[in-house]
Amino acid sequence: MKKTLALALAATTLLSTGAIAQDITEFRIGILGGENAQDRMNSYQCLADYTTEALGVETKLFAPADYNGVIQGLLGGTIDMAWLGASAYAATYLQDPEAVEPVLIKVNVDGSIGYHSIGFARKDSGVTSLDDMEGKVFGFGDPNSTSGYLIPSIEIPQYKDGITMESGVYFGEVKFTGGHEQTIVAVANGDIDGGVTWADGQGNWEDGYNSGALRKAVDAGLVDMNDMVQIWKSNVIPEGPVVLRKALPADVRETMTALVDGLHERDPDCAYGVAAGDTLGFQPVAHDTYISIVEARKAKIGG
Repeated sequence: MKKTLALALAATTLLSTGAIAQDITEFRIGILGGENAQDRMNSYQCLADYTTEALGVETKLFAPADYNGVIQGLLGGTIDMAWLGASAYAATYLQDPEAVEPVLIKVNVDGSIGYHSIGFARKDSGVTSLDDMEGKVFGFGDPNSTSGYLIPSIEIPQYKDGITMESGVYFGEVKFTGGHEQTIVAVANGDIDGGVTWADGQGNWEDGYNSGALRKAVDAGLVDMNDMVQIWKSNVIPEGPVVLRKALPADVRETMTALVDGLHERDPDCAYGVAAGDTLGFQPVAHDTYISIVEARKAKIGG
């Protein structure tokens, strides 16, 4: 079924645009951190297979150790497509506005296109809010993560006077864990007292909500959400975009946009893995959606 549909898409595209990918010899998809590299590759393998059939060239998956690996791959032309967080997109845009184009955004099951940074701790730790985190170890994911650093670094200090992102001021220590999964595991294991990650904030807490890093961790058996408690929730953040390098041939960009846009309808299981949980799939998006994040990153990090 999957191959038939993918081949049908490829055939339709070939008929309408001529020989696809005649100017490229391979297509490379970058995957941001959020879970371990092998799990990321497994979640995206179905998309890679569809891409190979649609474009007629080999598709390679890349899961760098950190967000910057994907950013630099897009900037340097060694990665052609990625689903970025809003802050990672802002970082790419600020370094080269002509490098990538945002084309699609994930849609939640209620039709919205936002998510939240979620602060959480072990239920048995006695931590129930940021008030209880004074003097304790707080974990953040990656400096280029929207929900894992940028937004918390702006909004958490607004929670009350005296909170900063510096170790030893309000929090006993501020640590970068390396990614969302690492933060979740570190909290679950008691290695840190609290942390932040991302979730749509819809559905049931015990499921890790409908989509996001918590949902993926629950699916992987890494955490039981009944052992966890939410201690903070950000304002709504715009979902990050699926981006394509602007230097790609137009027919390749059109084909890949259509492929990802139709993935949820074509193969719900594949879309679940790519979109990190239950969604309605993807819809078109443009740079304007991320202007506020670009400005926030410029002000906070400088690019």
